[in-house]
Amino acid sequence: MNIFRTKNIAELIKGTEQHALKKSLGAMDLVLLGIGCIIGTGIFVLTGVAAAKYAGPGIMLSFVLSGLACAFAALAYAELAAMVPVAGSAYTFAYASLGEFVAFIVGWALVCEYTVGASAVAAGWSGYVVGLLKSAGIVLPTAWTAVPADGGILNLPAIIIVIFLTYLLVLGTKESAALNKVLVFVKLGCVAIFLLLATPHVNPMNWEPFLPFGLGGVATGAAIVFFAYIGFDAVSTAAEECKNPNKDIPIGIVGSLVVCTVLYIAVAAVLTGVVPYTSLNNGEPVAFALRTIGLNFGSAIVGLGAICGITTVLLVMMYGQTRVFLAMARDGMIPQTLVKVHPKYGTPHTITIVTGVVVCILSGFLPINVIAELCNMGTLLAFCIVSVGVFVLRKRQPDIHRPFRCPYVWLVAPLAVLFCGYLIANLPAETFMFFGIWVAIGILVYFTYSRHNSTLAQSNSDGGSASK
Repeated sequence: MNIFRTKNIAELIKGTEQHALKKSLGAMDLVLLGIGCIIGTGIFVLTGVAAAKYAGPGIMLSFVLSGLACAFAALAYAELAAMVPVAGSAYTFAYASLGEFVAFIVGWALVCEYTVGASAVAAGWSGYVVGLLKSAGIVLPTAWTAVPADGGILNLPAIIIVIFLTYLLVLGTKESAALNKVLVFVKLGCVAIFLLLATPHVNPMNWEPFLPFGLGGVATGAAIVFFAYIGFDAVSTAAEECKNPNKDIPIGIVGSLVVCTVLYIAVAAVLTGVVPYTSLNNGEPVAFALRTIGLNFGSAIVGLGAICGITTVLLVMMYGQTRVFLAMARDGMIPQTLVKVHPKYGTPHTITIVTGVVVCILSGFLPINVIAELCNMGTLLAFCIVSVGVFVLRKRQPDIHRPFRCPYVWLVAPLAVLFCGYLIANLPAETFMFFGIWVAIGILVYFTYSRHNSTLAQSNSDGGSASK
């Protein structure tokens, strides 16, 4: 059996007709969806920690380097998402360009990115809420706010927020996008307040030396802060629910990435300009900087912004995971009984509930640390494969209609692979071991179930010719 068989684009689009999702998203919804997933605790926490430990004031260049890697990959994503407006993101793109086995591995990597990431984000949301309530004099019992390994029974706040967002995602994409829109504006408002209050207190002397750890520190910082960029690819998972995917998907992907990159660099510049970078190695560097300049209510502003930020990240991660599962189930990679679209709400409610239950279990009972590097590995791998895929499709199917064309693809695609590969090389060795185990499990699943039950395998066994 040919494990590198591909689906042509017409078949991918036709395969969505039976379980079609409701089209309710516009360009602005997609930009806000991307911003909602990209800007989380990274802008409030990761910026300061990476500056203190890896790059110093040169953290601004780290964000530029990571932003460039994402920009090259984003252009590839934009071309494929406009050309193949189907749920599934990198998984679907890989199926059309590089074949079934590669597509499955990409989908498996996205499961790692979204589900593990969502579970860790839910646990982080709980920590911020418990901390904010504690500062207001409301102390919740440890038994119901900590996992068993930390002396508790279960992390109830994490479970509650996951259940609420699962319900919202079942209710409808439009309703989920409406909540995301409100929280994104609140989050951006908190970032704007920080920049407005702190910028007048910037002291250029704090930017000297600009590269205390050298260029190597900037590169290492870029590999770490890349976690703060994860999310723009989630926009492509919404392609099937977009009113005008040919135009709106590229706007959503590139627009959200540009807005977030500018904000990251601005926050990094102001943060390292207000206080010495050596003092930023703490869990609340933005709040610390505001307190240093005499604005003690800064922690409340940051707390509100962080909670809104984490909520939107969790919402979009769970949304993206369900759409990847939906695409894999349609193709027979996982049981097709999961492919059920609610007759009233037009959402994949079965897969959404399954995802919510898994995230509840992981975040509520298990001692999950935010393994940013593991999420980074899955995402960077997907970026590399999508970039190769867009180049392969240009060669194999040069005449197919492309509503958006990646400019200078012969240069952009290799640069995306080069930049993302460089960031992968800068990840810790343990990350490769854990990710290798995860991929090995995925390969086992593919060869024992997915290879035999894929729609292409069934079609071929029936005498059809669905592969190219």
